[in-house]
Amino acid sequence: MRKVLSHLPAFSAICCFLIALCCAAPLRAHAQPSPAAASAFNAYVAEVESRLARQHSQQQTFLAPVASGPNGSARLRGGELIVQQLTPASGADLPHALLHHWRATAFVPGARATDLDRLLKNFGAYPQLFSPQVLQAKVIQKREQGSSAFIAVSMRVRQQHVITVVMDSTYDVAFQNVDAQRGYSISRSTRISEIASPGTGSEHVLNDRDEHGFLWRQHTYWTWEERDGGIYMQVESVSLSRSLPYGTGWAVRPFVESVPRESLQFTLRSVCNALRR
Repeated sequence: MRKVLSHLPAFSAICCFLIALCCAAPLRAHAQPSPAAASAFNAYVAEVESRLARQHSQQQTFLAPVASGPNGSARLRGGELIVQQLTPASGADLPHALLHHWRATAFVPGARATDLDRLLKNFGAYPQLFSPQVLQAKVIQKREQGSSAFIAVSMRVRQQHVITVVMDSTYDVAFQNVDAQRGYSISRSTRISEIASPGTGSEHVLNDRDEHGFLWRQHTYWTWEERDGGIYMQVESVSLSRSLPYGTGWAVRPFVESVPRESLQFTLRSVCNALRR
């Protein structure tokens, strides 16, 4: 009995989440972000990218500090992955939308900056590298100029958290190698569509009125630096999703906020494992 009772809070939260999804139909007028939410997200992203530009302009500040006390570097070199939530309390709730901002940092001994650069640009290998989340990946257009590369890519991604959601997305990705030891990339979503009945004869893209709004925007920022006999990597994810159905926030919010965090951890751990191999 004690074991059963210990699982009741989690079970109740999951039940509330499923009920909220089932009751979401009346709220589908907000299946796409409102102009106010989109504008607020764009303004927030502009601030993030401005901060990253300043950060990348100086060797001393190329990587953001890890807010984990004086032993952060030692913990990273010991193999720990450190995750920080950067979502501002005042900016988490936008009109009918939620903002999510996370950063994860890791260190892989023996890895080189060229190894990571080559790995991240090899989009054709993403279904193997990020299995089972990434189902398909294809380069649409690629242009290289000196130390820079600009790539348009399409991906089919599966997210499985209580329920399974499949999305087709396109991204514009820019890579910049500052020197032989340091580089960064900026990935901005240009389209995200939820897919109904994926892999079947009735597969189709849900229209704006029918999709659930699990992910409206996703921008990802990688920063890496080779030193101390390995490579330090930071990846930030800024995403926008639909707001929570009224009255269910207390139960659903922890689950909704855990999805971007878990996805970011999975991405960075997958890259770390690939570099170790």
